[in-house]
Amino acid sequence: MNRKANAVWQGSGKDGKGQLTTQSGVLSSNPYGFNTRFESEPGTNPEELIAAAHAGCFTMALAFQLQGAGFTADELRTEAVVTLEKDGDGFTITKSALTLTAKIPGIDQAKFDELAGIAEKNCPVSKVLNAQISLNATLSA
Repeated sequence: MNRKANAVWQGSGKDGKGQLTTQSGVLSSNPYGFNTRFESEPGTNPEELIAAAHAGCFTMALAFQLQGAGFTADELRTEAVVTLEKDGDGFTITKSALTLTAKIPGIDQAKFDELAGIAEKNCPVSKVLNAQISLNATLSA
């Protein structure tokens, strides 16, 4: 399976502007640039997209772990916060912090923690990130 996205950039690094388009069309010429990445201008940026990918990947991986163990979630809500830090002349993504709140009938805390940990370690996005990954998982009633 292959998935693709395209980036088009015009201009210099700081003053230029880009557009991102995904194969599915979810992003279609969405703007990005220095201001959307390092300031708070409207538009997206690579780190935000990685955070979305990590949250989505982990949450789906957990749903499959739960299914395999005989559970079905009422709701899995995950936030991913990706940290971009200065590294020499460039930048590095150093962390991805996952915060999960889950409503899962019939599961106990130990099984929930076990399955969430397996999902965090085995989702494909976790595997590709060369960053510290943390998981704060809460089972709510």
